[in-house]
Amino acid sequence: MNKYEDMKKELKELTDEGYKLCKAIESDKNGECSDYGYFYLNYEVWYSKAIAVVKTLLPERLNDFVLFYKNDRRKVLDVSSYTVSDALRGIGNSRRTYGPPNALSCIYSQHKILCGCLDTFDSKIYNIQTLLQADIFDSEIDSAKHLLKRGFFRAAGAVCGVLIEKHFSIVCQNHHITTKKKSPTIADYNEVLKDNVYDTIEWRRIQRLGDLRNLCDHNKDREPTKEEVEELISGTERIIKTIF
Repeated sequence: MNKYEDMKKELKELTDEGYKLCKAIESDKNGECSDYGYFYLNYEVWYSKAIAVVKTLLPERLNDFVLFYKNDRRKVLDVSSYTVSDALRGIGNSRRTYGPPNALSCIYSQHKILCGCLDTFDSKIYNIQTLLQADIFDSEIDSAKHLLKRGFFRAAGAVCGVLIEKHFSIVCQNHHITTKKKSPTIADYNEVLKDNVYDTIEWRRIQRLGDLRNLCDHNKDREPTKEEVEELISGTERIIKTIF
């Protein structure tokens, strides 16, 4: 199981725990919580984990999630303003018009918000991963440009070659495309992505970039020119920003 699957499994377990807390605070016919002890012992730990998840995956619902726990701005304490923190302190009135069981709707709402995090987990993680990967790739492009400026043409071209292969590996994953080779080259990726992700015109452009990368990495007959490495760098930038 990879890290992504571990995270999703932990989130599912967290939502399941939220449901258990809802059941624990349910009241019986006499208005008593079914398992207040379980709620009292486990809610705070659950809340600490859940709020961190909501903050990351569903920040637009964070304020609602917090208010269900505690509302410092309320004017009066009654059934409509009762929160989970009141239940944790066992607050109720003598007429029993409100008390710990009234926190059920708050916990249920928090549970539904967390379920929303689970529903959007795949797309959110993909977006976060894409942004982080883009930052890394931009940094590597900057490194290639720096090497070019210093006159290290082969090294700059090698950086671009590795970067294109990394990006194409991600593109293949996104499109559920596999390659036969264990360590595919730009040319290998180019063949499997042609017609599946881009057309023949793009295939020819990438074929040219693969040739330039090979010139930087392997061809000892002559040195790559500055113009050729500049072409490779600009082509690499275009690929990582337009092919997904």
